[in-house]
Amino acid sequence: MHNGADGSTDVGLEVFSTCTQSTDGNPEAYAQRVADVARWSEQAGCKGILVYSDNRLVDAWLASHIIIQNTTRLCPLVAVQPIYMHPYAVAKLVASFGHMYGRRIYLNMVAGGFKNDLVALNDTTPHDKRYDRLIEYTRIIRDLLASSLPVSNDGEYYTVKNLKLTPPLAPELFPGIFVSGSSDAGLAAAKAIGAVAVKYPKAPEEEVAPNEGVGAGVRVGIIAREDGDEAWRIARERFPEDRRGQLTHQLAMKVSDSVWHGQLSDLADATASGDSPYWLVPFQNYKTMCPYLVGSYERVGDELARYIAVGYRSFILDIPPTEEELQHTNQAFRRAVTLVTR
Repeated sequence: MHNGADGSTDVGLEVFSTCTQSTDGNPEAYAQRVADVARWSEQAGCKGILVYSDNRLVDAWLASHIIIQNTTRLCPLVAVQPIYMHPYAVAKLVASFGHMYGRRIYLNMVAGGFKNDLVALNDTTPHDKRYDRLIEYTRIIRDLLASSLPVSNDGEYYTVKNLKLTPPLAPELFPGIFVSGSSDAGLAAAKAIGAVAVKYPKAPEEEVAPNEGVGAGVRVGIIAREDGDEAWRIARERFPEDRRGQLTHQLAMKVSDSVWHGQLSDLADATASGDSPYWLVPFQNYKTMCPYLVGSYERVGDELARYIAVGYRSFILDIPPTEEELQHTNQAFRRAVTLVTR
């Protein structure tokens, strides 16, 4: 993931880690854990770090402030939920981080979320309509950040009149924008707002080239070691089968209208044989929300190379449990980049 060290810039890869969640571990130590994971991620050469947002978690922008204060280059990829704040507030935060720290922010535009969260906030907007709203929302943010002129919008969801953003954002700090691309509505939104469409990938041999004209990314966990058997031993130790977790997962499936959630569950049934590096047990046991690649540096690197070869350029990793884990992941990416640049 180090630019140049593994040649990742040669193929235009952007690798993001994920920030630890405030619901995990000792609450008093949370700020320190955020700082630690941010430093590990920067040292491993990650471009940025995803910061989750939902009703259970501390505010993603405040967590991002800790990340910025404890690193020099790492870009927070902040999950942005329209129901939480006006688009002007988002643009103001991006511009303020740029003004105070000269740091670029990435935005992970979230159309939905847990159904119960939306109900609690009285957001009854249907799934596809939430993407229509997201397009309008993101365009206002983009217009405010991209121009020194006042912005007006008279839309279905938002109306602003001669709205000006100060301090202005330096053009080189304009945010990267991501959105979920698992549904047709998500893909259409990615095209409309010029975002990278991120999905939870199928096994690499089943992945097809992403839609033309849209940047494409995948969210995937990695456990790689020199020896494949050791990688699997660590994986099973970290994510043991858990009946309670399986029941929680089934319950979550019932209250989710997320397209990717259903797709992953179907994939879990199809890839349960166990001879593939592609592993969905952590997802099935409600321990994480993405598939994993498990095995030797060589085997995992081969799988990553397949994703890169079909056109995926952004990779969002799971929360790293240790600094060493990111170094092991680096080895797999080095192998992948070597394969695709031959």
